Amino acid sequence: MAAESTIYASQLRLELCLRNRAYCKPFPHVESYGSMPVIVYEPSEDGMQHGNFSAPAYEAIRNRPEWLKRFGKVHAQAKRALPKSRRGWRELDSSMSSDALLMNVFCYPGVCENAQVATMLGVEEASAPEFGLKAKVPLASGGVDRTEVDMRLGNLLVESKLTESDFQSKSAEIVEGYRDFEEVFNRRQLPRANDVYASYQLIRNVLAAHALECRFCVLHDSRRPDLREAWFAVMSAVKIGDLRRRCKVLTWQELARALPDDLRQFLDVKYGITPPGVSPSAVPGWPPE
Repeated sequence: MAAESTIYASQLRLELCLRNRAYCKPFPHVESYGSMPVIVYEPSEDGMQHGNFSAPAYEAIRNRPEWLKRFGKVHAQAKRALPKSRRGWRELDSSMSSDALLMNVFCYPGVCENAQVATMLGVEEASAPEFGLKAKVPLASGGVDRTEVDMRLGNLLVESKLTESDFQSKSAEIVEGYRDFEEVFNRRQLPRANDVYASYQLIRNVLAAHALECRFCVLHDSRRPDLREAWFAVMSAVKIGDLRRRCKVLTWQELARALPDDLRQFLDVKYGITPPGVSPSAVPGWPPE
């Protein structure tokens, strides 16, 4: 599975590199160092545009301080992978950022009020998304987890994925240190190698959904079947039937069916994301010969 995940992730990264190389020309941007240069965007001089975001989504982000705050997260590989920037590079600047894709979709005006989107996600009522939620998942020690959930939309927690290689791994000591771990999971059925559990982010977010009495959805790209397999491997270990029913997986391509035409066009050109049955737009060099 690890080898397959690497292949699927690399193929998608290559396609996104080629798509953004063709898309980025009108916008301020740089290329990362390395054999497969990644396009990284920066805001225009007047701050009104950002090449990594559609214009309507970015305007909405600029007008909501709690959304704009997400740009405070520094790009972890900037010092060794990117040219210097007076502003400093942010994770949301990268064309590979799954958080940027998430905000492009859910900050776009009207998407969260769309009844078809709500039905697909299982959201009970329209509400503004909250990004980088501190879920505070309870620990057996009496403390709480400090990690973030990518998005909360009403009663739904969302994990967003794009080119990430997997759902991360953590030691058994950390994973089994959650207060509700034994109640929620059959530990023998969870994917594990020696003292390390695979798909830690899924385990943690299912525990968050249980503690907060929320729903949970993983949004991933259909070109990443490995991530869906990892999802089902974790869900098969959930003991509580009602909790399993509150959890779901959805692809960006499936969600694209319900999105506005302008947003669908943006996702097609920049990400190659189109509704099922619709061929993505052509891009030079893809697919490889």
